[in-house]
Amino acid sequence: MAIGTVLLMVAIVSCLSSFANAAQGLAVYYPPRNNNYLPSKCYGYQDNGWMVAGVSDALWNNGAACGRRYRVRCIGGANAAPHPCKAGSVVVKVVDYCRSVCYGDINLSQYAFSQIADVNAGKGLKFEAFLFGEEKMFIKH
Repeated sequence: MAIGTVLLMVAIVSCLSSFANAAQGLAVYYPPRNNNYLPSKCYGYQDNGWMVAGVSDALWNNGAACGRRYRVRCIGGANAAPHPCKAGSVVVKVVDYCRSVCYGDINLSQYAFSQIADVNAGKGLKFEAFLFGEEKMFIKH
């Protein structure tokens, strides 16, 4: 029983420390075009659903970001909205490249954004994220 308790405590501390070290950045969103998110830089006209994102130069890495999945969580607003965040997180797949005109580190589909934040509170939010299934950070500021 004592070994089980120790292992449980180690697991909890490990999880908490990985979330405490989460990278942070600015997320924005984009609406669907013709009821989908096509075409995309990574997959052309292949439909990858609604839980998708584009990434900025900081993450793009000459297209190496294509197909990566990130768990994203809202941690605050980027404007004067009082409480833009919703509980929980989303997992999105990188399908597109977001040039500098997107004004964020990650450009979530409007649907993904709406799951973690109020879209009526403004287009930008502060977020933290990890590569899905891994504990390493993806943005280092």
